Parts: sequence; structure tokens; C-alpha cells
Amino acid sequence: MFQQFKDWYEMGLFTVQDERNGVLTGWITKDEYKQITGQDYDTVAQTQVV
Repeated sequence: MFQQFKDWYEMGLFTVQDERNGVLTGWITKDEYKQITGQDYDTVAQTQVV
């Protein structure tokens, strides 16, 4: 699933929020999130307003 999330993000089909949702649902890990977006998941999760 990691490769699909990465491809979709690079193609502009997924946003950072979509990637974050992937972590929340268990499709990708926090480490994979960081590999895809270049951002630390915990930092984004703490600063993002929902």
C-alpha cells in the first residue's frame, strides 16, 4: 500500500491530509508518511487544526 500512497501523492492525487488519514487508518506507517511527505507525522498531527 505504501507504493500506491507514494505514487498518488507524487501525482497530486493525494494531499498531506490524505497521507495523514492513511496513517490513522493503518494503511501506511508514520515512517512511511515521513518518506512520502518529508514531514514528521507527529509534528503535523500536533499543529494541524481540524
